[in-house]
Amino acid sequence: MKVLKFGGSSVKDANSIQQVLKIIESLSKKEKLAVVVSAFGNTTNQLIKAAQLAEQKSNDYINVVKSIEQHHYQVIKELIHQKEEVYKQSEVLFNELKTIYQGCFLLEEVTPKAMALISGFGERISSYIIAEAAKQNLDAVYKDSRELIVTDTNYLKAQVNFELTNKKCQDFFDKNEYQITILPGFIAKSENGQTTTLGRGGSDYSAAIYAAALDADELQIWTDVSGMFTANPAIVKQAFPIAQISYQEAMEMSHFGAKVIYPPTIQPVMEKQVPIRIKNTFDSENVGTLITQQTSENGSVKGISYIENISLLTLEGSGMIGVSGVSKRLFEALSDENINVILITQASSEHSICVGIFEEDAQRAAQKIHQKFEIEIAQHKIDPVTVENDLSILALVGDNMKNHQGLSGKMFSALGKNNVNIRAIAQGASEKNISAVIKQSDAKKALNTLHEQFFEEKIKQLNLFVTGVGNVGNRFLAQLYQQKEYLLQNLKLNIRVVGISNSKKMAFDENGIDLNNWQEALNNGSRAGLQLFFDEIKKLNLRNSVFVDNTANEAVSEMYEDYLRNNIAVVTCNKIACASDLENYKKLKKVSQKYNAPFLFETNVGAGLPIIDTLKNLIASGDRVHKIQAVLSGTLNFVFNNFNQKVTFHDVVTQAQAEGYTEPDPKIDLSGIDVARKILILARESGNDLELSDIKNNSFLPEKSLKTTNNDDFYASLHEFEAHFQEIYTKAAAENCKLKYVAEFSEGNAKVGLQHIPSNHPFYNLEGSDNIVLFFTDRYPVQPLQIKGAGAGADVTASGIFADVIRVANS
Repeated sequence: MKVLKFGGSSVKDANSIQQVLKIIESLSKKEKLAVVVSAFGNTTNQLIKAAQLAEQKSNDYINVVKSIEQHHYQVIKELIHQKEEVYKQSEVLFNELKTIYQGCFLLEEVTPKAMALISGFGERISSYIIAEAAKQNLDAVYKDSRELIVTDTNYLKAQVNFELTNKKCQDFFDKNEYQITILPGFIAKSENGQTTTLGRGGSDYSAAIYAAALDADELQIWTDVSGMFTANPAIVKQAFPIAQISYQEAMEMSHFGAKVIYPPTIQPVMEKQVPIRIKNTFDSENVGTLITQQTSENGSVKGISYIENISLLTLEGSGMIGVSGVSKRLFEALSDENINVILITQASSEHSICVGIFEEDAQRAAQKIHQKFEIEIAQHKIDPVTVENDLSILALVGDNMKNHQGLSGKMFSALGKNNVNIRAIAQGASEKNISAVIKQSDAKKALNTLHEQFFEEKIKQLNLFVTGVGNVGNRFLAQLYQQKEYLLQNLKLNIRVVGISNSKKMAFDENGIDLNNWQEALNNGSRAGLQLFFDEIKKLNLRNSVFVDNTANEAVSEMYEDYLRNNIAVVTCNKIACASDLENYKKLKKVSQKYNAPFLFETNVGAGLPIIDTLKNLIASGDRVHKIQAVLSGTLNFVFNNFNQKVTFHDVVTQAQAEGYTEPDPKIDLSGIDVARKILILARESGNDLELSDIKNNSFLPEKSLKTTNNDDFYASLHEFEAHFQEIYTKAAAENCKLKYVAEFSEGNAKVGLQHIPSNHPFYNLEGSDNIVLFFTDRYPVQPLQIKGAGAGADVTASGIFADVIRVANS
């Protein structure tokens, strides 16, 4: 099912409604539709105007109502074949409306309850007429939204009771056999049966409520423009539709003046991840704008929005410095007057606070603030509030802005060069928006200036610094070289390797090392050192820098904090940091967040498999992990899949190392410590505080093998204890079981060890070096979420590192 919403401009007259019906007819051939409609164009404004006139005891309200009535009758005349019944029912509705107006006129008052009935009338009558028109040729039915959406009694901006609303919607649509259901937007009903409205832009919100309640495939908002534009096309002629943006970006742009969609609309569908598509009723073939969880890759700035008719209120004075509660009192004063604050900025000295509000609220706000701080003003501790009018707020919006240094510099430089003075600046902690307050007379010039600055084709550049060029590192560099053109053409990514290092040499080239000949560059490089490598990266100070660790070296992992503190992303397949003591693990996470430097380690578990990413998404979405069962060692799985009575354990391990499945020290894999580290990382990413010492490791290796200090002695011990390994195999074979080295986490406890796996177990048929992970969660309590695939090998590990680098670029 899809939910469609048609705004006032789409249903302004009979011709427009006929176009709407064509769209509905076309889409209804493929699937069921819930169609939410607004009042006919400008009707709601006229209804409110009439109410204000009635309250003022002006008979002019009668003429306004008469004009509204005539327009609707004209639409009926042009649209409906069998008009009599529709005229009759419409007359009943208009008589009801006139009675309400008469009461307001006599009482000289329009209560919120009355205003809800008045302002919601447009949707009631428009939806009825459109439904009757649809019934003429389509399988359509009318349903009053007041019978489905339940709210509180805040009549003009009602809060939805989603539990009751969702149940009512689901019950109705489960039984509804009609292909098309026409519903009025904006209106709802309180639990005690009173008509309420959902606030400004409420028809969008109604549609979103239905889309979320019904888990719709898509919510389509049909209007008179072809999607969300990079800027207001009426002001910026070069503006163009945005193909795809995230929910968050859409909310930011809507808040800052993009009137295509109402900001609260996004919340219900975002929680259910229902895509929103903005379409043009009068150009239905245009793809419009798709709004989803993910933003598109095209550029850091997605749009430029602005709000006009802004006033800037400034409260300042030495008596504010170091005094707690000043901000609280200021915002309480504004809240008491129900004044919406659009922008806030405060000097770091605490000497002043500026707030941006709508100009129409400025006088009331100033009076209330003066009352609130009357004593401090009289004592000259705080100056009287200053009010600046005739201002606009413009905002750069984009999810990826936080990862780009210099955006605000480009913004302010471009405005300065064009003599646009900035009165105040604000940037949210999310860093998805940079806002500036300017003179309203400068708004057009400023919008065009910024659009020219930011909306030309751009290629994002990533600067990589790679340490470790053995099996995995070699394949990673080969994959980068192979995909260079693809990334450039398709992802608009220019990924350059600027620095490269092994244990002996390091080389740098600020213009990018030739990956077809990196070995020569490294051989001709300078003496390597972990601190030297870091110092050179810091000295270069390049944008979008990423440190890539392809080693299993503890000393390298101890450098991560330094990189993150300098806003250098870290991508690593090295498990040591994330399996180190809990305090260090948490510190790296906090530093990553604090300095906005991604710390990605997908390949720590399962090589290129999306295990950690999937786990993070489960946790982020509110799921809880109760148990994890996994085969996490591609090496051990390869070894035990190939070990039998015909081949020695020594030879299988030798083969595994030769094919790149083991660490340089194979004892790390065979001792179980590598698996212990992996289950520890998964447990920590699930939200559990565990140390490596908390993992019970039931190693199958003899004590003598575990105590060896070099590979030669280790392999010699494998020869020595061949009978021990054959006995392990024989016992499993006698039970018709396979040997798998299994990691388990359950209710705060973790263990790893060799287990006999029967033929009916998901692990039994795990082939080659494959890994498998089973997540048992709140949402997957019986049938676990399963991730399975190649879990070892240089190529797949390199591809996992590659994927993390792409994640850094997209973050």
